[in-house]
Amino acid sequence: MNDPDTFAITLPEGIDTPTVVVDLDVLERNIATWAARMRDRGVGLRPHTKTSKCVPIIQRQVAAGVVGLTVATLGEAEALADAGFDELFQAYPVWAGRPDRARRLRALHERVSLMVGVESVEAAAALGAAVAGAARPLPVLIELDPGLHRSGIAVGDVLAIARAASDAGLDVRGAFTFGGHGYATCDAAPDAGDDEVRTLAAAAELLTAAGFEPSVLSAGSTPTALHSARHPVTDERPGTYVFQDAQQVQLGTAAMSEVAMAVAATVVASHADGRFVLDTGSKAIAADRPAWAKGHGLLPAYPDAELRSLSEHHCVAWTTGPRPRVGDVIAVVPNHSCVVVNLVDELTVVQRGEVVDHWPVASRGRNS
Repeated sequence: MNDPDTFAITLPEGIDTPTVVVDLDVLERNIATWAARMRDRGVGLRPHTKTSKCVPIIQRQVAAGVVGLTVATLGEAEALADAGFDELFQAYPVWAGRPDRARRLRALHERVSLMVGVESVEAAAALGAAVAGAARPLPVLIELDPGLHRSGIAVGDVLAIARAASDAGLDVRGAFTFGGHGYATCDAAPDAGDDEVRTLAAAAELLTAAGFEPSVLSAGSTPTALHSARHPVTDERPGTYVFQDAQQVQLGTAAMSEVAMAVAATVVASHADGRFVLDTGSKAIAADRPAWAKGHGLLPAYPDAELRSLSEHHCVAWTTGPRPRVGDVIAVVPNHSCVVVNLVDELTVVQRGEVVDHWPVASRGRNS
């Protein structure tokens, strides 16, 4: 049994920096563990692939057992369709009111099993127009707001959107939520998961009473998934679980031993005042930093150090304890792994300190 506080990634000797490194053993363990957790709860897994954007990783997720795959954009869906994946859900309030977007949406609908999010009467009409005359109706899920106050409607408005979608010729399959307010503080996830369950249950009751049959009630985020994976939720959409990151460790969602991704960094300056500088600035580890986070990431080899500031190519750390020497190569666990992946063309795959493969980031930059 691995010590949960032990960082498991060993960087290969001579690795160039900055480089995004993925430990194959930890990655595969995370994929298997989370698939089993959902099975044990009787809830499907519909993982969000925006985290890895990487075909070999998604193939492993599918092999472990999923009910479908989640994407953020049409571009991501197109990349997965090109790679042979089917059963895709764009968990986003899709606007198909532009001719090119409508054309792409229809083309995807005709080649794979595609389901999209909707949360307005206007969007429902545009979606219906985009796929008018297709061989089958486009399935949609209505986005509900469980308390995040981003996109998503109040439960009381669900029938208005369901009827608008049905009138537009769309197939209303159910509803979905994103409990992103589970990231607000380090103890917010349980309540946010409860909010998702209550919201979906209330919407399902209204839809059923009105003659709709909600077969999909989808919730999800990595922090909330284990709290909301219960009746009436049918599936969960976590994404970060494949890699984990500094946010998940500090939220208590993951142990350090479950972190499968790190950025290899070279120390380019080290000073007697406790300051040292890495070559992993915002273009390598991204600038995401929640208010509650300890700096811009974690340094497993120097747990007392804080990554205090980022420039594009500089990461400035401070410590009152031991500090690395100039030229040392160390691992940085970034705050948000999803953003880091979108900064690179490939992932360097390692196993027991040796490079074993390089995996392309297939849908990098497919942001529309």
